[in-house]
Order: sequence, then structure tokens, then C-alpha cells
Amino acid sequence: MSIVAELKPVIVATLKDLYQQDFPEDAIAINITKPEFEGDYTLVLFSFIKQLKKKPEELGAAIGQHLVEHYPQLITAFNVIKGFLNLSVNEQFWIDFLEQNYKLNSLTWSRPNAQKVMLEYASPNTNKPLHLGHLRNIFLGWSVSEILKKQGDEVFKSSISNDRGIHICKSMVAWQQFANGKTPQEAGVKGDHLVGDYYVLFGEKHKEQMAPLIEGGMTKEEADKNTPIMKAAQQMLVAWERGDKEVVALWRQMNGWVYEGFDKTYSRIGADFDKNYYESNTYLLGKEFVKEGLASGVFYQKEDGSVWIDLTAEGLDEKIVQRKDGTSVYITQDLGLADEKYKDFPYDESIYVIADEQNYHMKVLKLILQKLGKPYAGSIHHLSYGMVELPSGRMKTREGTVVDADDLMDELVKVAAAKTEELGKVSGFSEDELNELYETIALGALKFFLLRVDPKKRMVFNPEESIDFHGFTGPFVQYTHARIKSVLRNESIDASVKNEQLLPLEKDLLLLLEQFQVVLQQAAGEFNPSLIAIYAFNLSKLFNSFYAAHSIRNAESEEKKQLRLKLSRLTATTIAESMKLLGIKVPERM
Repeated sequence: MSIVAELKPVIVATLKDLYQQDFPEDAIAINITKPEFEGDYTLVLFSFIKQLKKKPEELGAAIGQHLVEHYPQLITAFNVIKGFLNLSVNEQFWIDFLEQNYKLNSLTWSRPNAQKVMLEYASPNTNKPLHLGHLRNIFLGWSVSEILKKQGDEVFKSSISNDRGIHICKSMVAWQQFANGKTPQEAGVKGDHLVGDYYVLFGEKHKEQMAPLIEGGMTKEEADKNTPIMKAAQQMLVAWERGDKEVVALWRQMNGWVYEGFDKTYSRIGADFDKNYYESNTYLLGKEFVKEGLASGVFYQKEDGSVWIDLTAEGLDEKIVQRKDGTSVYITQDLGLADEKYKDFPYDESIYVIADEQNYHMKVLKLILQKLGKPYAGSIHHLSYGMVELPSGRMKTREGTVVDADDLMDELVKVAAAKTEELGKVSGFSEDELNELYETIALGALKFFLLRVDPKKRMVFNPEESIDFHGFTGPFVQYTHARIKSVLRNESIDASVKNEQLLPLEKDLLLLLEQFQVVLQQAAGEFNPSLIAIYAFNLSKLFNSFYAAHSIRNAESEEKKQLRLKLSRLTATTIAESMKLLGIKVPERM
């Protein structure tokens, strides 16, 4: 049990003893004491002041004195700074915590009332390979799912493949016109890369064909719609929708190439799904919602036959849900998919990992489902994240400036090899072991760099910066883990530690280790893996400070040596557990 979990009922009892008033544990806010103040944990007093009609300093002093007198096994000292009561935890608590946990190979905890959670992530288009932007999405979705599972939730991971529409037809037309039947095997490339190349080629040919049309007097918008290659793509989409056998056969073939390529990338990065949905199977599902919404008065029909919903009262606008020709729009498709997902997995919460460009779309989706009275409408949560940019600016697929995930990983493996060899960390490894190490470092660097930033923030990815053995990076954390493992190798950890006085860095390390559960709970509550990445880095940094200041093998006494060995072991376990939740492996040696 964490110190916060132990303190909350104690503080509830203290308030009852002092003021004969009951407070729920949920009303007790306990934070880690800020470094500039003395203490380990801080009780926030403001939520009690109004009800108890006490001044903050008076209230804090009374609670602090009561805790020291009645619970000395937990609290030994206190101080009050305005509306905050800073508490110093009994040193024996930290020793007991170490003794109880150092042997664990995995740290576990669970919350009461575990939830069923549907989590959708990845959701790629089938006209190009996965790219850097997809990687942030995939790493976020996978990590959040692991964090939620860690606290006992049942998680169902899904992906929707956007496998139909004009963007798919563009790559199909370009392949049809310029590939001469070339297959991925003949080209010697992954299928998703081959299809992506023809999507880029479509953009190039389209641009070339627009120029003479604009010179002939068309506007840019008119020229965009009237190039021969664009007309061919539009005609192909119409043919696909009416089920033309040849077009559908080509669509299946090219999508098959893409899925095969996706699977190889997913396998490499460790991503997986419990179910894949396909837009080609779900895009008609929302039409039943249109009928239902018209019947209930939630939707209305205009004179041209198009169907709309008025959301102006909610601060939004009017939104079309079905075109005048009876075809569905994206929001209608998503209504049908939300319903399908709930049938497959009746969830308590449905999390959509989608970039912040779709914030408006997700608000509309949730509002429509609420107005239609769907039981799962209130369970929808949009995990909105910022886009990833390069130092050179934003990526654009049609202009060929997107960084393919596979190419990026291959390049990072080369950088990892060069930096590892430069630091002289390759002795004693076989060639296969080195290749595995370089892959582990490269993927660790990539995942850590993309996950260390709060999801809500946009970010710039710098490949060179991500593989720095001395910075805020995955390799730094990985190297710290390997260093600890080398210290523990051939050491015997058996003697108990009872009343050993803790030095400041020893106590700081124990305090941070004990906070792991609090960080995990916060990360789960906020769907924010960056909190775990930051924690893993801070823990690694603190351990390195401790290691530089205090000898382990040549400690002042055998009991002190045992204390530090146990500290080291628990630190290694906690680092490994943290990185595992980010999808990152930690080597035993580097």
C-alpha cells in the first residue's frame, strides 16, 4: 500500500477526532511536497477551510500535531505553508517499504471497480505506409491500453482501416496507368511502400495536368477537379461503389499489399489489436441512424433531400449527416461504427486516439449520439493529441515529405549502432546480439521521444536528439537499467535491513520509488504516458546521482551494502516496469 493510501483514512479519522465532522476520502488531496519545502507529502487544506471555518495555519497546525501524536509510525514532523500541510514520513516506513518490495519482479496494483474499455488507435489509410504521425498515435494508444490493463481494466484494442474513398482510388489509378503490372515482389519493396509511391505519383501527375488547364483560363479549384487523372479516380470510385468486379478485384489486391506491409511494421514496433474494423464494411451502417434521427426529430431534411442536425444551441453549427444523393458522410459512418463497437464489446468507456485536428468532429459525434439517446454516448472520450512535425516543418504525403515509419526506424538503427560503437559499448557481444541491441536502442529512442511529451502538445521530432545516452531519452534510461544490472550481477542480497539510518540520496530514491503507484494512477486517469516517461527519466537520473555519491560494493557496512543493493534492485525493477508500459525493452547489458 502506498503512503497516500495509508494517509487518507488516517486524515479522515483525524478530522473526525478534532472537529466531529465526516469527510470522504475523495475529498483528501495529498501531493508530493515541492522540493523547495521540507517534507515528503503535502495535504491540501483549502477543501476543509470553508466547512470547518478555520484559518489555514490554525487548521494545518492542529492536524499536523494530531498526526505526530497519534500516528508516529507514519508522521514524525510537519510544517504549514499557507494552505498546505507538509508532512515528514517516519523513516522506518521507507525501510519497511524497501524490505517488502525489493524482491518483486513486477510491481502491481489494481483499482476497485475495474472498467471495460474500448480503445481505438492507428486507423491508417490504405493508400500509403505508416508514417511518423501514425507512430505517435500507435505508441499512445498501445501505451494507454497497457497502463489501463495494469490497474485491472479489461481493454479491447481496435483499429479502423480507412480502406475506401477517393484517396484509395488515386493510388489505384496511378498504379493502373503507370506501374505496368508491377508487384511488391517484383519491385523488391513492401506492399504499403509500393502503393504509397503511386499515391505520391498521382499527386505529381495531377499537378502537371493542372498547369495547362490553369493557363487556359480555369481557376485552381476548377483545374483540380478536371484533370484527366482526377476524373479517372472519380470514375473509379463510382465503379467501386456500384461493385464493378474489375475495380473491386484491383482494390482487394492493392489493399492486400498494404495490409501485409502494415503487419510487418506492427510486428516490429510491438503493436497489436483485438479487432480490425474496415470502413468498406462500416460506411453504410450509419444510414439506420439517419432514419432513426428523422423519426425522432433529432435530424431534419432540407428541400434538396439532404439530412442535417442543428447544434447551434450547443455552441456549434448545423451539420450534414446525409448528402442529397443519399450517400453518407464521415460523421454518419462514425455513428454506425460506434454502435458496432458497443455491440462487439459493451464498454464502460470508449477512447478514440485521434489527432487534435478532429476535435470538432469528435464533439459532434458525441453530441449526436447523446441526442439519439444511445446508452454509450457519455462513455466516449477523445484522446486528442498534437501533430508531429520535423525540424523542417509539417509533413505532407502528396508532396513526398512524410517520413515513413520503416525508413525512420532503419535510420535510427544506424544511428544507434554508430553512437554505441563511438562510446565503446560493444565489447563481448556477438553480431546477432549487437543487431538486437541496436534495434532495442533505436525503438526505445523512438518510442520514448514520442511519448515523453504530453499528448495534448504538438511536438518536433529530432532523430539525432532522440538517441543521446546523456539526455532526456530512452537510451539514457536503458543504459541506467543495464548499469544497475551490472552492479547486481554476482552479488548476494539476503540480509535484512532494520534500523539503518538513511542518507539524503538514499531517502530521495526510496521516496521516488514509492511514488511509482501514484504516477501510474495519474497516468491512467489522464491517459497520459508522458508522466511515466518523465518518471522513468527522473528515477534514472536520481539513481545515477546516488551511484556517483555512494559506493555499493564497498559500502561503509554490510547492512548499508544490503540496503543499497536492495535499493538498486527495486530501482531496476521499477525502471523496467515503467519502460514496459511504454512498450520499450530494457537490456540487461549495454
